[in-house]
Amino acid sequence: MNQELAWPRADFSRVPYPVFFDPAYYAREQERLFRGPVWNYLALEIEIPNPGDFRATYVGDTPVVVVRADDGSVHGFVNRCAHRGTLLVRTQGGNTKDFTCVYHHWCYDRNGKLIGVPFLRGLKGKGGMPKDFRLADHGLRMLNVEAYGGVVFGTFSDRAEPLPDFLDTVSRDFIDRVLAKPIHLMGYMRQRIPGNWKLYFENLHDVSHAGLLHRLSTIFGQHRSTYAGGFVMDKGARHKVTSSIFQSDDKDASKEGYGHTDWIDGEHKLNDPGVFEFHDELGDRKSGHFLTVFPNLVIQQLGNSLATRQIRPKSPTSFELYWTFFGYDDDDAAMWRRRMKQANNVGPAGLTSMEDGEAGRLVQLGIKGATADDYSVIEMGGLGPVGSQDTMLTEVGVRAFWLNYCELLGIAAREGVPQRAAE
Repeated sequence: MNQELAWPRADFSRVPYPVFFDPAYYAREQERLFRGPVWNYLALEIEIPNPGDFRATYVGDTPVVVVRADDGSVHGFVNRCAHRGTLLVRTQGGNTKDFTCVYHHWCYDRNGKLIGVPFLRGLKGKGGMPKDFRLADHGLRMLNVEAYGGVVFGTFSDRAEPLPDFLDTVSRDFIDRVLAKPIHLMGYMRQRIPGNWKLYFENLHDVSHAGLLHRLSTIFGQHRSTYAGGFVMDKGARHKVTSSIFQSDDKDASKEGYGHTDWIDGEHKLNDPGVFEFHDELGDRKSGHFLTVFPNLVIQQLGNSLATRQIRPKSPTSFELYWTFFGYDDDDAAMWRRRMKQANNVGPAGLTSMEDGEAGRLVQLGIKGATADDYSVIEMGGLGPVGSQDTMLTEVGVRAFWLNYCELLGIAAREGVPQRAAE
């Protein structure tokens, strides 16, 4: 890491632009963050319900497979043959009794153990592996895997704290609430975004943008900055739950907040209002409810659309978003249709979320050629210790993200002492 890329201020209100394109940052992220002492989201348990079921996924840019073993436990391994490094699993998912490499047919069981090598002892006394070659010494690289509330996480590190402690009560309470009932899969989306993955994580923590960038959502009342809401963070300021309360403002407040626009004059109509319709199925009027788990997971309740979003970095200037949509087993036909319709708010062409991807792309274009002395300004919500907020008009969550990022990457600040809010 170049010395000139030290963080400008320890309150994290200044973010040097090279962090979004410098290969040195990207490489260090893969080592210390994604392969460091944190838990990364891998899949939902419902995706692998039976022995032999598997899903291909990622931890950072490392390809990984999660699989249900014969005894019902869930395992994870790097999707890389131990022989010559070939990508072992080439499909998104399925069911298998074992994993066989297409290149030289090395075969592994559901626990990642090497169980077969063709021509192990050669043929007619010629060729083959050395006599001291042992299958047990050449299994796949395994992750530590645990699940909470049907959500599967993995880590490469033996130094990671226990998963329940990592999630803390904020994340666990959200999962307990949104995944309290049996769920079923509805489908997948994925999209490639030409921007650094951290621009998307900034966006997730920047609740102030939602009532400005997402005009359709604002016009038709799904979310406005004048709604009551805010976010609650865990004790480490790593994860947060953001909530906005449906139609919690009034006409005067909306006019005061959006008087400079024609967005909420009441003249705009939809032929089919169902895409922004909100049925208060959980009884708390939270029409925008999101859990963000550092470093790669979002669980969304946007209206009645339920999904996980996994962030998959691909390069310093591109990443993939992988969406897994789900509903509850007791959904009736009307709720099924509602969830499917509202899925059009998100994904690559989502009426709402496509703007987040475009915003990140525009930042990536705008910072081209920036130096270590060029930086963003993150001051909305104040410059005190990072922590929970009872307003939507704040960027404090963005500063919290960078605090944890710099701690994990071992990046020092040029001035000041970083602070967390008192527990």
